Amino acid sequence: MGALPLNINIQEPRWDQSTFLGRARHFFTVTDPRNLLLSGEQLEASKNIVQNYRAGVVTPGLTEDQLWTAKYVYDSAFHPDTGEKLVLIGRMSAQVPMNMTITGCMLTFYRKTPTVVFWQWVNQSFNAVVNYSNRSGDAPITVRQLGTAYVSATTGAVATALGLKSLTKHLPSLVSRFVPFAAVAAANCINIPLMRQRELQVGIPVTDEAGQRLGHSVTAAKQGIFQVVVSRICMAIPAMAIPPVIMNTLEKKDFLKHRPWLGAPLQVGLVGFCLVFATPLCCALFPQRSSIHVTRLEPKLRAQIHEQNPNIDVVYYNKGL
Repeated sequence: MGALPLNINIQEPRWDQSTFLGRARHFFTVTDPRNLLLSGEQLEASKNIVQNYRAGVVTPGLTEDQLWTAKYVYDSAFHPDTGEKLVLIGRMSAQVPMNMTITGCMLTFYRKTPTVVFWQWVNQSFNAVVNYSNRSGDAPITVRQLGTAYVSATTGAVATALGLKSLTKHLPSLVSRFVPFAAVAAANCINIPLMRQRELQVGIPVTDEAGQRLGHSVTAAKQGIFQVVVSRICMAIPAMAIPPVIMNTLEKKDFLKHRPWLGAPLQVGLVGFCLVFATPLCCALFPQRSSIHVTRLEPKLRAQIHEQNPNIDVVYYNKGL
């Protein structure tokens, strides 16, 4: 068997990203919770395989399937722009187990103010880590900016949850069960833009089709952040809308009335089942490597691109996750 050829494009996902199905297959692999069980040695081994291949060095005996496996292991643990290893709970593979636990608890303990505040704080702390870990570009963000984003999002989520809780006090219990979702949606609209405010100030890298960097664009950053906010809210809908309806029905049955301790684990399980599908499918709503027409860019950057590359009509950027 000959050596693996060097013309396999591992800069791009294995499946066609111009189709929703191709993006879904990609994100089912990226968000696979089993990636969390990989050791540091396995991650470094995959990193070495990928970086060596990109440098034109093929690991002896490497097959194409092994190369793609290494690429997805690498992508699951390292930032695509900075190359830094992501903190464990900030990786996309942690989305399902972490959100399953946190969302399940938010939906279970929604009746008392202290538990509402506590679980909204836990959720926004987790979101802050995820949003920072999966930001677009390689621009640094200061501790002060991180702190402002974190405090603002947490305050917004708690205020929304408590405000809606008081408004729904005299409404049917089913309506009250949807308060956590409204709080999460509101917090996403605050947390993500604030956590990525550096991108809104200096822009994110935009490239040509070959990956050659052309400059930084705030317009592209705004479009990318908007797409991420939409994806995150859609991601929360099945997990925070379906279980409350099911639990509202089950809690009226004798089975759960006699076994109230089953409520929390059952809710967490239902949320987890929804998230296994919602997380990759909603990540796939927009291409990871999104595009924007040059005419929509800032005048200065547009002129710079036209001067250097007059034939370029579309540029590309990493929207983040």
